[in-house]
Amino acid sequence: MARALLSNVIATSDWCANQLLPRISPSFLSRHRHTRFTVAKPAYFSYKRLSVFLAMDASKAAPAKQVSSVLDATADEEYASLSKLLQEFTNISSIDKAWTFNSGNGNGTQAMFSISQPNLLANKRKKFMLSTVISKENENSVTFQWAPFPVEMTGASAVVPSPSGSKLLVVRNPENESPIQFELWSQSQLEKEFHVPQTVHGSVFADGWFEGISWNSDETLIAYVAEEPSPSKPTFSLCGPKGGSSDKDCNSWKGQGDWEEDWGETYAGKRQPSLFVININSGEVQAVKGIPKSLSVGQVVWAPLNEGLHQYLVFVGWSSETRKLGIKYCYNRPCALYAVRVSLDKSKAIELELKESSSEDLPVVNLTESISSAFFPRFSPDGKFLVFLSAKSSVDSGAHSATDSLHRIDWPTNGNFSSLKKIDDVIPVVHCAEDDCFPGLYSSSILSNPWLSDGCTMLLSSIWGSSQVIISVNVSSGELLRITPAESNFSWSLLTLDGDNIIAVSSSPVDVPQVKYGYFVDKANKGTWSWLNVSSPISRCPEKVKSLLSSLQFSIMKIPVKGVSANLTKGAQKLWQLISFISNQIFDVNDVLTAIDHVIDMGLANPSKVTVVGGSHGGFLTTHLIGQAPDKFVAAAARNPVCNLALMVGTTDIPDWCYVESYGSKGKDSFTESPSVEDLTHFHSKSPISHISKVKTPTIFLLGAQDLRVPVSNGLQYARALREKGVETKVIVFPNDVHGIERPQSDFESFLNIGLWFKKYCK
Repeated sequence: MARALLSNVIATSDWCANQLLPRISPSFLSRHRHTRFTVAKPAYFSYKRLSVFLAMDASKAAPAKQVSSVLDATADEEYASLSKLLQEFTNISSIDKAWTFNSGNGNGTQAMFSISQPNLLANKRKKFMLSTVISKENENSVTFQWAPFPVEMTGASAVVPSPSGSKLLVVRNPENESPIQFELWSQSQLEKEFHVPQTVHGSVFADGWFEGISWNSDETLIAYVAEEPSPSKPTFSLCGPKGGSSDKDCNSWKGQGDWEEDWGETYAGKRQPSLFVININSGEVQAVKGIPKSLSVGQVVWAPLNEGLHQYLVFVGWSSETRKLGIKYCYNRPCALYAVRVSLDKSKAIELELKESSSEDLPVVNLTESISSAFFPRFSPDGKFLVFLSAKSSVDSGAHSATDSLHRIDWPTNGNFSSLKKIDDVIPVVHCAEDDCFPGLYSSSILSNPWLSDGCTMLLSSIWGSSQVIISVNVSSGELLRITPAESNFSWSLLTLDGDNIIAVSSSPVDVPQVKYGYFVDKANKGTWSWLNVSSPISRCPEKVKSLLSSLQFSIMKIPVKGVSANLTKGAQKLWQLISFISNQIFDVNDVLTAIDHVIDMGLANPSKVTVVGGSHGGFLTTHLIGQAPDKFVAAAARNPVCNLALMVGTTDIPDWCYVESYGSKGKDSFTESPSVEDLTHFHSKSPISHISKVKTPTIFLLGAQDLRVPVSNGLQYARALREKGVETKVIVFPNDVHGIERPQSDFESFLNIGLWFKKYCK
């Protein structure tokens, strides 16, 4: 569940707000304690949310009249003015992925960038590709020659180049029961197209978690993860049930059949993730046999070729022998790496009927039995070892997203997995980090090819303090280096490699995403990297937006926090203690109040114009704050907030979290689907609703009706209780949104109304 971070104190002549941010990525805000803060004059929500507050600041240029009625804002000129400005910010594109390809003529590298942009009219994110040619003229200069226009990737769910770069796979998932389309492109044309019917499998997973699409070494087979086919449903007729018949006539209808559990938030209605292989010469698709039904499959990669005819697939498996608890943002779900044998005859045809007659012929081998979590498997370029991330710290503590670790297995080239007895620690869990030292690994993804040319150094993005940085790790020696500038307050995302050079994107609360090119200054000194700014059409934005951004200042400061929670940022051991402190809300709440008082004392905020906003766990903290400090805030906004754990435990996809939140780490062992009266009483005492009698802060609620993480009933109950006691309240429910409220129109309306709500009360 998203954690909150007091990130900014906003101060303008018209209004000010302190802000509790929802998690920007599964590895960021949930993993950090409230002892480091961002301060800006004025500042922003997160990069994505910048538009609302800039719009507020820019409102001085709009007609001078106040918003006459927030409830009827569409008729107000100021509302229209701010809405127009927000649209300009919304149009700024995001860089999602990038790939590089050898040009073949020795004249530089070709690159392809995957970009997305909100489309408010269509209420979807528009995806497109932009190509460039990279020429490194000398050590201090690089040129990107961009294509004049991007190409829209309409309906593309996944795009995966082959290892050689000579082929491109495009997968298109349908929005109905139509077949799934697989397109194979060469540099000049569509070479092949295969339509896979829903009777073979459902949509291909392209979610970044279960997602796994992998080419084999000779580029004839592609392994991927897709929904298993729909089970047959009973057919009823006026003559009685007909079993699983698919016959149609006007006197019969289809029943629902047995209910099947899914993986919760964002996976509602999704069937079991299963493993498939397609032969790109024939278009033949087969399910990989032998994988237990209790395993959900994801993140598949082909293992290096061994000495025989057998080839192996390595994948992540999540067991669900009892209930499938929500997995989105939840790294505390146990998982393991498995290998499954794919037998190939001499013609490389697929043979997936695997023997099960002896222990040596078991079709699936657990590679990581000695560790509770293993994911994102990556083979070294020479195929001699397998590297993977682990969230064992999260599994052991119950924290949704704690400190990661990085591990290595020596890969048996002869296929004898009995020799896999040892898992080496490359980056162990950091239990107690010192100030300004490596804080531990917090990484939410790994490139498909993260390796430098030495074959043992890989690059990763990881959170370090209040920013995301890029690090290099030698998986043989364990040497770790921060290679992005230590003095930078920007956050950096690793996009792809260009040989031993890096293509990345950086941004800050007041800077749009900027493409960066990194290279060794001195190859003898691997700790010395230099970074070049790349002129890019992707980072262009309207002049009005540039002007507003250029007027902003941004810095990161530490907040002195008193009491026992002061050192809780230092490593996994302290994070485990933090869970217990969260269950005693005085610590979380007091840390935030201490931060507010600190910036007020510094003159950065007006104490009569402090507002608070948060989503998910940030909403939990927001509603705790307005209950426990009722005179501190002039207005509040809560997006899908946790308000009543006693209500939430029976309706959420993560009921175990309610126990951990209330009882600390020991709560994960006492979790049950049937909480006792004592449990429910305890949950209520730890919830914001227990303080509702003291609340007097005007509050706006933004709720997603399809939210499975914090069901809409939580926010509605709290909002109704506030109205009952006469507190001014506004509720907007988005009928088709889930927990994140990320559909473009909903996101737009949500933050526009938050900004207007704050401006109304910050007179």
